[in-house]
Amino acid sequence: MTLLFALFTTMYAMSRVDDGKYLRVAAGLHEALNPKDTVPLKAGVLPGGQALMVQDQNNARAMIERDMAEELRSGRMELLEDARGLVLSIPEASAFPPGSADLSDVAKSAVTRLAASIRSSSSGLLIEGHTDDVPMHSARFASNWELSTARAIAVVQWLVEHEQFPPSRLSAAGYGEYRPRVPNDTAQSRARNRRVDIVIQNVQKR
Repeated sequence: MTLLFALFTTMYAMSRVDDGKYLRVAAGLHEALNPKDTVPLKAGVLPGGQALMVQDQNNARAMIERDMAEELRSGRMELLEDARGLVLSIPEASAFPPGSADLSDVAKSAVTRLAASIRSSSSGLLIEGHTDDVPMHSARFASNWELSTARAIAVVQWLVEHEQFPPSRLSAAGYGEYRPRVPNDTAQSRARNRRVDIVIQNVQKR
């Protein structure tokens, strides 16, 4: 009887097309059928959501590795993974002239292919600009903060204006020299720190 009541209640909620009510009923149904399950359902997340998230990330990784194979193999780009999701790291040498926020042709091509690779994904993109610790003073940029932020924004603008990527899935941040990947103690290390990271965020991080 309990199962029949839960079934008819669920069907009624769905017929009303009320997302909030549906999630509340789904949570109650999940609790009734899984009394020993101590993990609560969150708003907008139904059982199996974690598996779907992992599958989404795995699909994104596979497509990026396929479409960016040449750049990844040559070291012109690097694909990493951390708690936030996948990170496609593009060194300054592959993305911008020194001290500039103008995207190179190589970077435009890479960002275009990245957009095609993950367009069907549900993940958001966080574009991060990073510099080394050498002070920046130019007519256009007064600090590394401004340069790193301008570079992140340049990638966002390209995605929106040229790839029609949904702006709601994009965000930009500039960190200057304050989130180095390695210590700024050699020319090679500084070159690694001058980069733009495109973070393909885990679904639950959006």
